[in-house]
Amino acid sequence: MDRPLRLIAANPLDQLARTLEALLVVASAPLSTKELAEAAADDPERVEAALGLVGERYREGRSGIVLEHVAGGWAFRAAREAADACARLFERPAQRNLSQAALETLAIVAYLGPCSRPDIARIRGVAAESAVANLLERGLIAEAGRDDGAGGAVRYRTTPLFERVFGLESLSQLPRLDDLGADAEQIRERLHAVAEKRTA
Repeated sequence: MDRPLRLIAANPLDQLARTLEALLVVASAPLSTKELAEAAADDPERVEAALGLVGERYREGRSGIVLEHVAGGWAFRAAREAADACARLFERPAQRNLSQAALETLAIVAYLGPCSRPDIARIRGVAAESAVANLLERGLIAEAGRDDGAGGAVRYRTTPLFERVFGLESLSQLPRLDDLGADAEQIRERLHAVAEKRTA
């Protein structure tokens, strides 16, 4: 009667998949295949194979959580069918929607970063302190050095959380400005649409 249990325990790939599940549950950010292999003390090729098993177990329509490749790594997210319930549990109005100013600032940093507050203010035509502070607080942007010269302004870049929130594996997946028609209004509308879909 305990033979099937012994067979399950004896499958090293299944055992590795369970270890990867645990690592992904406790991680606060997406983990790359290399990071997972190092933590599991296993081979990256075997980790890729085991991630296939995890992805099959946790796929949309089959589980309440879904494995996804995002922001250059692997992470769990809530399934779409559970999104409303999750939003009610973690109702935080300050974190739900980005303001117009924050979206414009985020678009500038995503497309032109690293860039400074003066750069952002020049492009938007208004001061950027509040929008930058808001995005820093949410973890969507981070400091990325300073401008050259004395008293150089702090420069900002997007973070892996930005990529995760917007479902990007990397910034290279951002729509090309040429495709959007280099019009700031079109960029704003595109970011609004993605942000509403992801954070609603």
